[in-house]
Amino acid sequence: MNDVLKVTRNGQILEVTLDRPKANAIDAATSRMMGALFCEFRDDPALRVAIITGGGEKFFSAGWDLHAAAEGEAIDSDYGPGGFAGLTELHDLNKPVIAAVNGMAVGGGFELALSCDLIVAADHAQFSLPEVFVGLIADAGSFRLPKRLPRPIAMEMLLTGRRMGAEEAARWGLVNAVTTPGELMGKAREFADAVIRAAPLAIAAVKEVTRATEALGAHASYELLRSGKLTAYEKMLTSEDAKEGPQAFAEKREPVWKGR
Repeated sequence: MNDVLKVTRNGQILEVTLDRPKANAIDAATSRMMGALFCEFRDDPALRVAIITGGGEKFFSAGWDLHAAAEGEAIDSDYGPGGFAGLTELHDLNKPVIAAVNGMAVGGGFELALSCDLIVAADHAQFSLPEVFVGLIADAGSFRLPKRLPRPIAMEMLLTGRRMGAEEAARWGLVNAVTTPGELMGKAREFADAVIRAAPLAIAAVKEVTRATEALGAHASYELLRSGKLTAYEKMLTSEDAKEGPQAFAEKREPVWKGR
């Protein structure tokens, strides 16, 4: 795509490498490019899952480009579709994104990883939200992290900026797998391949339902499911694939998904 975003289509998998030496920081222009790319991914029926990683082995992403900020880029700049880094506010994305964290995920870089559905981390990766030390807060981190970690641990990271290593993150369930750097993309592709084997409309429904019911109790969640208001869920229920799955199971064969 360009020197900043290196894009590869690997079958039904979109692989994106953010490559802005030295720290893969994201300025407004880069964020807009990422947003446009993830919108293309959202709208392309041939693509099922995306993997986002960073160039090099030291930084996944240092987040907001503070050098650009020092030169006058405003914190409320136009970050493009999907908000900062193209994912933090892309709320209608019903396809999974996997973060392959190859190094330090700092500030907005950590928020980018938190905006993904799965996180695979190299064993030297570290996660931190140091925004309070530059007079700001981690917007997405402030409400996403307490949902992923016990509140006292999340608050410790938000208030003190302390770094969490990959192994500790795995113990808390923040990341799905920890690998060596050389195995990182292979592990991310394993998860992607597993997603591709599933029915595409079911995957879309999972994303829609989990997003829509995140703040609801069981009773309210069931009411929403039965309301007919969840488009992807309704499409799944009446799809050819919903008939194909049980039929394939009964015939002891692999299902052939049509996405309809």
